[in-house]
Amino acid sequence: MNMNFNFSNPTNLIFGRGALNQLGSLPMPGKKALVLISNGKSTRENGYLDRTLEQLKKVGVETALFDKIMENPIKDVIMEGASFARENQCDFIVALGGGAVIDASAAIAAMATNAGDLWDYVFGGTGKCKPLEKKGLPIVAVATTSGTGSEMNGFGVISNLETKEKIGFGDPGLTPVLAVVDPELMTTVPAKYTAYQGFDALFHNTEVMMSKGVNVLSEAIALSAIENITKYLPRAVKDGKDIEAREHIAYGSTIAGVTMQLTSTIAQHSMEHSMSAYHHNLPHGAGLIMISKAFAEFFIERHACDEQFIKMANAMGIANADKPEDFITALVKLQEDCGVADLKMSDFGFTPDEAMTLAKGARSMQGGLFEANPCEMTDEDCAGIFEKSYQ
Repeated sequence: MNMNFNFSNPTNLIFGRGALNQLGSLPMPGKKALVLISNGKSTRENGYLDRTLEQLKKVGVETALFDKIMENPIKDVIMEGASFARENQCDFIVALGGGAVIDASAAIAAMATNAGDLWDYVFGGTGKCKPLEKKGLPIVAVATTSGTGSEMNGFGVISNLETKEKIGFGDPGLTPVLAVVDPELMTTVPAKYTAYQGFDALFHNTEVMMSKGVNVLSEAIALSAIENITKYLPRAVKDGKDIEAREHIAYGSTIAGVTMQLTSTIAQHSMEHSMSAYHHNLPHGAGLIMISKAFAEFFIERHACDEQFIKMANAMGIANADKPEDFITALVKLQEDCGVADLKMSDFGFTPDEAMTLAKGARSMQGGLFEANPCEMTDEDCAGIFEKSYQ
């Protein structure tokens, strides 16, 4: 076991039922907030926006609302949001929403203070790899879903429709200074998206476990998150109002934000980002689910990290797990229990002849994650996983 790690996190995390009610009693990093929400209806209809604005008013913060963030946020909207922040003289951001909104907040925070185009500062693909010249706006994250763990780190994934790329962007300096994770805000997420988001959180942790950079701390907390997600996700999918289940899924998701700081995820995420770069309406979690079995089987067949698969299978409820294939058994059962075992790539517009395009896209956009794999994966191997997953 690797005993070396580096952990540094500036985020003040307020976690638990009713946590949003504490926002108005906490010190804020500025006087006027760009309040960032999605372009959907739920934040308004469920009262979360009004409650957040009320809390900000209590602490004397002025606000300007930007409500154009979509699932798989795009560069053009990031640049529009940054311009809006400057025009309204906002000195910090409150990101109220799920992973897309919190991901977008990091990019908007950076571009509100730095010149040029977002892709000037993107590393990978057609990005120009420039370092940020100025510190971004401070971020307060209020999570309304459990999936990405973005509230605990300064990175997000942004799509460029013009170049058909979806690439991670960020900087440790963009990590939220304050994060509010209130499971009560998650009870209205529909069952399908509860499952998609829950599996995203699960795979953050399973990829950390499989990563060659896993260490004593990242493993311990990843296994804790895997155990909680596996036990409670079927309950949350079945009954969204099950607050105990929502609490445990939120814990697993937020913990993933920490495990990913300690240890890199691996190529499963690169591969899905390529999928949704070419098929922009694909929900991230759905893409991960569709390739997950074949992806794990690739490493099991090569005995790349057998012991890690056995540890995960044990955490997922197979008490007598003694072989890596037990992880596949647990994974398939969880997908069946959550009603997502029959997702088909063809239903989202994929065709069999795309496999190599997707493979090359994964390496071009986020090739760094391939380096964390426990064994080598060529473009041909990657394409083979897509082909095996296709139905």
